[in-house]
Amino acid sequence: MIGKERVKKIVECLEKMYPEAACSLDYTDPLQLMVATQLAAQCTDARVNIVTKDLFEKYKTVYDFADAYQEELEQYIRSTGFYRNKAKNIIAACKMIISDFGGKVPQDMESLLKLPGVGRKTANLLLNDCFGIPGIVVDTHAKRLSNRIGLTKNQDPEKIEYDLMKQIPRDKWGSFCHQLVYHGRAVCNARKPLCDICDIKEYCDYGKKAASKPKMK
Repeated sequence: MIGKERVKKIVECLEKMYPEAACSLDYTDPLQLMVATQLAAQCTDARVNIVTKDLFEKYKTVYDFADAYQEELEQYIRSTGFYRNKAKNIIAACKMIISDFGGKVPQDMESLLKLPGVGRKTANLLLNDCFGIPGIVVDTHAKRLSNRIGLTKNQDPEKIEYDLMKQIPRDKWGSFCHQLVYHGRAVCNARKPLCDICDIKEYCDYGKKAASKPKMK
Protein backbone atom coordinates (compact mmCIF):
# COMPACT_ATOMS: atom_id res chain seq x y z
CA MET A 1 0.00 0.00 0.00
CA ILE A 2 1.16 3.51 -0.75
CA GLY A 3 1.86 6.60 1.34
CA LYS A 4 -0.70 9.07 2.68
CA GLU A 5 0.49 12.00 0.57
CA ARG A 6 0.25 9.99 -2.62
CA VAL A 7 -3.24 8.78 -1.69
CA LYS A 8 -4.24 12.38 -1.01
CA LYS A 9 -3.08 13.42 -4.48
CA ILE A 10 -5.01 10.55 -6.09
CA VAL A 11 -8.19 11.46 -4.22
CA GLU A 12 -7.80 15.13 -5.16
CA CYS A 13 -7.25 14.29 -8.83
CA LEU A 14 -10.28 12.04 -9.02
CA GLU A 15 -12.45 14.63 -7.28
CA LYS A 16 -11.33 17.25 -9.76
CA MET A 17 -11.99 14.98 -12.76
CA TYR A 18 -15.32 13.55 -11.57
CA PRO A 19 -16.90 15.95 -9.07
CA GLU A 20 -20.42 14.72 -9.82
CA ALA A 21 -19.66 11.00 -9.83
CA ALA A 22 -22.63 8.99 -8.59
CA CYS A 23 -24.22 5.58 -8.92
CA SER A 24 -25.19 4.99 -12.54
CA LEU A 25 -28.14 2.76 -11.69
CA ASP A 26 -31.58 4.40 -11.80
CA TYR A 27 -33.56 4.13 -8.56
CA THR A 28 -35.79 6.15 -6.26
CA ASP A 29 -35.54 4.22 -2.97
CA PRO A 30 -33.43 1.57 -1.20
CA LEU A 31 -35.59 -1.30 -2.46
CA GLN A 32 -35.12 -0.29 -6.08
CA LEU A 33 -31.37 0.09 -5.61
CA MET A 34 -31.16 -3.34 -3.99
CA VAL A 35 -33.03 -4.93 -6.90
CA ALA A 36 -31.09 -2.99 -9.55
CA THR A 37 -27.76 -3.94 -8.00
CA GLN A 38 -28.69 -7.60 -7.93
CA LEU A 39 -29.63 -7.38 -11.60
CA ALA A 40 -26.32 -5.65 -12.40
CA ALA A 41 -24.29 -8.76 -11.55
CA GLN A 42 -22.61 -9.84 -14.81
CA CYS A 43 -24.62 -7.18 -16.64
CA THR A 44 -24.08 -3.54 -17.60
CA ASP A 45 -25.74 -0.75 -15.69
CA ALA A 46 -27.09 0.60 -18.98
CA ARG A 47 -28.93 -2.67 -19.67
CA VAL A 48 -30.23 -2.81 -16.09
CA ASN A 49 -31.64 0.73 -16.40
CA ILE A 50 -33.53 -0.31 -19.53
CA VAL A 51 -34.97 -3.34 -17.74
CA THR A 52 -35.91 -1.59 -14.50
CA LYS A 53 -37.84 1.14 -16.29
CA ASP A 54 -40.66 -1.34 -16.94
CA LEU A 55 -39.87 -3.57 -13.96
CA PHE A 56 -40.44 -0.83 -11.40
CA GLU A 57 -43.73 0.10 -13.07
CA LYS A 58 -44.93 -3.48 -12.60
CA TYR A 59 -43.47 -4.11 -9.14
CA LYS A 60 -43.78 -0.95 -7.06
CA THR A 61 -43.39 -2.21 -3.47
CA VAL A 62 -41.57 -4.87 -1.50
CA TYR A 63 -44.89 -6.71 -1.26
CA ASP A 64 -45.23 -6.74 -5.06
CA PHE A 65 -41.83 -8.40 -5.41
CA ALA A 66 -42.46 -10.82 -2.53
CA ASP A 67 -45.75 -11.97 -4.09
CA ALA A 68 -44.38 -12.15 -7.64
CA TYR A 69 -44.60 -15.32 -9.69
CA GLN A 70 -40.99 -16.26 -10.33
CA GLU A 71 -41.64 -17.19 -13.97
CA GLU A 72 -43.24 -13.82 -14.66
CA LEU A 73 -40.45 -11.89 -12.92
CA GLU A 74 -37.92 -13.89 -14.92
CA GLN A 75 -39.40 -12.64 -18.17
CA TYR A 76 -38.98 -9.00 -17.09
CA ILE A 77 -35.32 -9.47 -16.16
CA ARG A 78 -34.31 -12.11 -18.70
CA SER A 79 -31.96 -9.84 -20.67
CA THR A 80 -29.78 -9.17 -17.58
CA GLY A 81 -28.54 -12.77 -17.59
CA PHE A 82 -28.70 -15.41 -14.82
CA TYR A 83 -32.34 -14.37 -14.60
CA ARG A 84 -33.63 -17.47 -12.81
CA ASN A 85 -31.27 -17.13 -9.89
CA LYS A 86 -31.72 -13.35 -9.78
CA ALA A 87 -35.52 -13.66 -9.72
CA LYS A 88 -35.35 -16.30 -6.98
CA ASN A 89 -33.08 -14.12 -4.83
CA ILE A 90 -35.11 -10.93 -5.33
CA ILE A 91 -38.33 -12.65 -4.27
CA ALA A 92 -36.66 -14.34 -1.29
CA ALA A 93 -34.93 -11.12 -0.19
CA CYS A 94 -38.20 -9.19 -0.30
CA LYS A 95 -40.00 -11.89 1.69
CA MET A 96 -37.26 -11.65 4.34
CA ILE A 97 -37.47 -7.85 4.39
CA ILE A 98 -41.18 -8.22 5.21
CA SER A 99 -40.84 -11.06 7.73
CA ASP A 100 -37.69 -9.93 9.53
CA PHE A 101 -37.40 -6.17 8.99
CA GLY A 102 -40.92 -4.79 8.99
CA GLY A 103 -41.04 -4.25 5.24
CA LYS A 104 -38.10 -1.85 5.21
CA VAL A 105 -34.66 -2.48 3.71
CA PRO A 106 -32.38 -2.76 6.77
CA GLN A 107 -29.74 -0.12 7.43
CA ASP A 108 -26.83 -2.15 8.81
CA MET A 109 -24.30 -4.45 7.21
CA GLU A 110 -25.09 -7.53 9.31
CA SER A 111 -28.78 -7.44 8.44
CA LEU A 112 -28.24 -6.65 4.77
CA LEU A 113 -25.91 -9.62 4.34
CA LYS A 114 -28.70 -11.94 5.54
CA LEU A 115 -30.77 -11.05 2.47
CA PRO A 116 -30.52 -13.58 -0.39
CA GLY A 117 -28.45 -12.23 -3.26
CA VAL A 118 -26.98 -9.36 -1.23
CA GLY A 119 -23.21 -9.35 -0.75
CA ARG A 120 -20.86 -6.74 0.62
CA LYS A 121 -20.78 -4.77 -2.63
CA THR A 122 -24.56 -4.32 -2.67
CA ALA A 123 -24.70 -3.73 1.08
CA ASN A 124 -22.03 -1.02 1.00
CA LEU A 125 -23.72 0.69 -1.94
CA LEU A 126 -27.04 0.75 -0.09
CA LEU A 127 -25.46 1.97 3.14
CA ASN A 128 -23.55 4.75 1.42
CA ASP A 129 -26.01 5.96 -1.21
CA CYS A 130 -29.31 5.46 0.61
CA PHE A 131 -28.52 5.73 4.30
CA GLY A 132 -25.51 8.05 4.45
CA ILE A 133 -23.30 5.41 6.09
CA PRO A 134 -19.84 5.40 4.43
CA GLY A 135 -18.94 2.19 2.65
CA ILE A 136 -16.37 0.96 0.13
CA VAL A 137 -17.97 -0.60 -2.94
CA VAL A 138 -15.59 -3.01 -4.63
CA ASP A 139 -16.81 -3.74 -8.15
CA THR A 140 -14.77 -4.75 -11.19
CA HIS A 141 -13.55 -1.17 -11.71
CA ALA A 142 -12.49 -0.69 -8.08
CA LYS A 143 -10.72 -4.04 -8.13
CA ARG A 144 -8.83 -3.31 -11.35
CA LEU A 145 -7.90 0.30 -10.59
CA SER A 146 -6.92 -0.19 -6.96
CA ASN A 147 -4.51 -2.93 -8.03
CA ARG A 148 -3.07 -0.93 -10.91
CA ILE A 149 -2.63 2.18 -8.79
CA GLY A 150 -0.99 0.24 -5.99
CA LEU A 151 -3.64 0.66 -3.29
CA THR A 152 -3.81 -3.12 -2.83
CA LYS A 153 -2.21 -6.32 -4.02
CA ASN A 154 -5.24 -8.42 -3.22
CA GLN A 155 -7.75 -9.92 -5.65
CA ASP A 156 -10.39 -10.86 -3.09
CA PRO A 157 -13.03 -8.06 -2.99
CA GLU A 158 -13.40 -8.10 0.79
CA LYS A 159 -9.64 -7.82 1.33
CA ILE A 160 -9.53 -4.97 -1.19
CA GLU A 161 -12.35 -3.28 0.69
CA TYR A 162 -10.38 -3.39 3.94
CA ASP A 163 -7.20 -2.18 2.23
CA LEU A 164 -9.04 0.83 0.80
CA MET A 165 -10.72 1.54 4.15
CA LYS A 166 -7.27 1.89 5.72
CA GLN A 167 -6.06 4.41 3.14
CA ILE A 168 -9.00 6.45 1.86
CA PRO A 169 -10.49 9.04 4.27
CA ARG A 170 -13.78 7.71 5.62
CA ASP A 171 -15.82 10.67 4.37
CA LYS A 172 -14.53 9.97 0.84
CA TRP A 173 -15.30 6.24 0.69
CA GLY A 174 -18.52 6.48 -1.30
CA SER A 175 -17.47 9.19 -3.74
CA PHE A 176 -14.04 7.59 -4.28
CA CYS A 177 -15.57 4.31 -5.43
CA HIS A 178 -17.98 6.06 -7.81
CA GLN A 179 -15.03 8.04 -9.19
CA LEU A 180 -13.10 4.82 -9.79
CA VAL A 181 -16.03 3.55 -11.87
CA TYR A 182 -16.08 6.74 -13.95
CA HIS A 183 -12.30 6.65 -14.41
CA GLY A 184 -12.35 2.95 -15.26
CA ARG A 185 -14.90 3.57 -18.01
CA ALA A 186 -13.35 6.72 -19.42
CA VAL A 187 -9.59 6.15 -19.10
CA CYS A 188 -8.37 3.11 -17.18
CA ASN A 189 -10.27 0.48 -19.13
CA ALA A 190 -9.58 -3.22 -18.81
CA ARG A 191 -7.90 -4.00 -22.12
CA LYS A 192 -5.94 -0.87 -23.00
CA PRO A 193 -5.70 1.83 -20.32
CA LEU A 194 -5.11 5.32 -21.72
CA CYS A 195 -2.16 6.15 -19.50
CA ASP A 196 -0.99 8.98 -21.78
CA ILE A 197 -4.07 11.06 -20.92
CA CYS A 198 -4.46 9.95 -17.32
CA ASP A 199 -4.23 12.70 -14.70
CA ILE A 200 -3.14 10.31 -11.95
CA LYS A 201 -0.45 8.43 -13.91
CA GLU A 202 2.39 9.97 -11.88
CA TYR A 203 0.84 8.55 -8.68
CA CYS A 204 -0.04 5.18 -10.22
CA ASP A 205 2.23 2.10 -10.22
CA TYR A 206 0.88 0.95 -13.58
CA GLY A 207 1.13 4.46 -15.04
CA LYS A 208 4.75 4.83 -13.95
CA LYS A 209 5.68 1.52 -15.56
CA ALA A 210 3.91 2.52 -18.76
CA ALA A 211 5.75 5.84 -18.86
CA SER A 212 9.12 4.12 -18.39
CA LYS A 213 8.67 1.82 -21.37
CA PRO A 214 10.43 2.93 -24.56
CA LYS A 215 8.08 4.34 -27.18
CA MET A 216 7.60 2.33 -30.36
CA LYS A 217 8.85 4.17 -33.43
